[in-house]
Amino acid sequence: MNEPARVLIVGCGNLLRGDDAVGPILVRHLWQRGVPHLVRCADGGTGGMDVAFQMRGVPHVIIVDACTSGSEPGSIFRLSGTDCETPPLAGVNLHAFRWDHALAFARWALKEEYPPRIDVWLIEAERLEVGEPLSPKVEAAMHRVCDLLMQEVDVSLAEAAA
Repeated sequence: MNEPARVLIVGCGNLLRGDDAVGPILVRHLWQRGVPHLVRCADGGTGGMDVAFQMRGVPHVIIVDACTSGSEPGSIFRLSGTDCETPPLAGVNLHAFRWDHALAFARWALKEEYPPRIDVWLIEAERLEVGEPLSPKVEAAMHRVCDLLMQEVDVSLAEAAA
């Protein structure tokens, strides 16, 4: 029998747009490395609505995506999910529904099954052109975030077991 996940790592972004692919590529690296028992990884791609429903009942959710804040490419930012929730704007269609909209939507839709802890890790993108691979700075940051996430997962699982 499958035990429910204690931690869910969701990589968001578009695999076709250079550094925007960092979230889904990070998830693929974690699958290759192997993730601990009770940890699930999901490729959130560009499907914000899917992100909302994958979070159902998971105590700790980690979202990883690219950002464009104007900072140095490869910069890493860690935020609380509550800091990132953006209520969907009226008239937003599914193509424009992002993970930050999904957080607000999930709080409404999942109610008591909404995750009590959501962390968002963002990596500053350098290039977002269609067909480009990850830039070297973003790829290096992605590997650093992989290592940091595994440390965080160990702490989260230890807290849950205590």
